[in-house]
Amino acid sequence: MVAALLAVGGNEASNRSAEQVEDGTWLARVKAAPVDGKANEELIALIASRFGCRKSAVSIRSGGSGRTKRVQIAVV
Repeated sequence: MVAALLAVGGNEASNRSAEQVEDGTWLARVKAAPVDGKANEELIALIASRFGCRKSAVSIRSGGSGRTKRVQIAVV
């Protein structure tokens, strides 16, 4: 399994993206507002797309309600 620390930001004008920054963490930008888990759902879809895995392989391990999250990708 692979784990990564993500800083998540977003607004309506931003594009969806996930980029690794100099310190080794990832910065993810999503369009969805953090309401009813929509931003987390979009983040999971973005990470799955970026790393070429299924959405079911991606889980938020901690920080589900904050801007900094620990995400895990299950590698088979």
